Amino acid sequence: MSKKVQVKICFGTHCYVMGGSHLEMLEESLPAELKDYVEVSGSPCFGHCEEKTAGTPPFVEVNGTIIEKANIELIINYIREVLADGIRE
Repeated sequence: MSKKVQVKICFGTHCYVMGGSHLEMLEESLPAELKDYVEVSGSPCFGHCEEKTAGTPPFVEVNGTIIEKANIELIINYIREVLADGIRE
């Protein structure tokens, strides 16, 4: 059985208004070849906005790695990199 790429989207207020609202469409936007390998969930807040060095919202976590200024294209490209690195073992 393949491991799935875990994608968590921050839906905290700051992330949501800084573009995270568009990330709700991520699951529907995944290309067909990726859908079986990705599990998408939401989180009320990661708390990264409070950290001075965290970067710029919206934040998405992919297999534990935080992506700042996240958008659907950036996340899909990162998922492809993760899968290319062998998550399909």
